Amino acid sequence: MQSLLRAAYPHFDVVWFGHIGDGNLHISVLPPAGAAADAAFIAQCEEVTKLLADTLHKHGGSISAEHGIGLVKRAYLESTRSAEEIVLMRAIRRGFDPKGLLNPGKLWA
Repeated sequence: MQSLLRAAYPHFDVVWFGHIGDGNLHISVLPPAGAAADAAFIAQCEEVTKLLADTLHKHGGSISAEHGIGLVKRAYLESTRSAEEIVLMRAIRRGFDPKGLLNPGKLWA
């Protein structure tokens, strides 16, 4: 992934963190020094996310983790979790928050 990102986005600083060893990759893409995180940068970050998700999917990895997925990456949930896992995630959410009061408007709301 590092090689792919360097080739496609040589001007970005990519910080890897989380639990990389189990196939759940987390990255933070930083704008070049002195540059603003404007709409163009954010659009390029979405391209980075797609590249990462596609590559992980090919290798059986995930862009999400055991705790779910962030709103930015929600479009990739079905490529990283099976239908059965998603049903289970929703059931767990309902078990802890049957009225949808916690973090309303988020993925499982």
